[in-house]
Amino acid sequence: MDQERKVILGMTHRGIICALLALITSPVCAATLSGVPRILDGNTIEIEHTNVRLSGIGAPETDQICLDAQGRRWACGVAARDELIKHSNGRTWDCHTQRADEYRRALGSCFIEGENVNAWMVRSGWALSAGASRHTYSVYELVASTAHAGLWSGAFIAPWDWPRRNRGTIIVGATLVPIDAQEVLLGSDLLSEPPSPECLIKGIHERSGERIYHLPGQPSYDQIDMTKRRGERWLCSEAEAEATGWRKAVR
Repeated sequence: MDQERKVILGMTHRGIICALLALITSPVCAATLSGVPRILDGNTIEIEHTNVRLSGIGAPETDQICLDAQGRRWACGVAARDELIKHSNGRTWDCHTQRADEYRRALGSCFIEGENVNAWMVRSGWALSAGASRHTYSVYELVASTAHAGLWSGAFIAPWDWPRRNRGTIIVGATLVPIDAQEVLLGSDLLSEPPSPECLIKGIHERSGERIYHLPGQPSYDQIDMTKRRGERWLCSEAEAEATGWRKAVR
C-alpha cells in the first residue's frame, strides 16, 4: 500500500511539474485585447502591455528601403509604419490573438471600429499577404498592385526577403522594375545611413546568432560599420527592438 502511495505521489508530482513547464513554455493563449495601441512598425503594435504581430501579412521593417515611382530610394518601412499610425488616428483597436511567434509576440487580427486592420494594410499596399493564411488577404494584394498603391507605386523586395537579400533576391513591382533596381536595393552602402533621423539604433547579429542593439552614446556604437555584413539593421526605438527579438548591448 505504501509503495502504491509513493507511485501515485510520484506521478502526481511529475504531472504538476509537466503542467508548470507547459504553462511557462506555451505560446500566448487566445485573448481579446482592446485599447489605443503604440504602433512599433507596420507589423507590430503594443496594446495592453502585449506585443502583437498582425498575422497573415508581411509589412516592411522600418529599415527597409524601396524605390518610388520615379526610381528613387525611399524609406518604405518607416512610411508603412507612419501610414498605419495615421490610419489609426488615436482610435481604439480590438485585437484577437491565438498564439505567439518566435519573438513571443502574440499573433492575431486587429480591428478599428469593425474594420480589419490586417486587410487594410494589404489593400492599401503597405503590406503583402503572407504566411500560412496568405490566401485570406491575396485578393487585397491584387487590388493594391492594380492601383499601384503604397509599395506597389514603385519597386521593392518582399519584406520576408529583405533581411536575407542577396544578388539572387527578386525585386517586384506593379509595373516594370527599373534596370538599376538591383544595384540600388542590393548595394553594400544602402544602409550606411539610417533610413530616418529617428532610426539611430544599430542592430547587429553576433556570431552566436544573438541579436544585439546599440544605442547612440554607448562605447561600441561608433565602432559599428553598418555596411560590413548582411543582417545588420537600423531600429527606430528600443520598444521596436525588443519586440522584434533584439537585446540591448551591455556596452
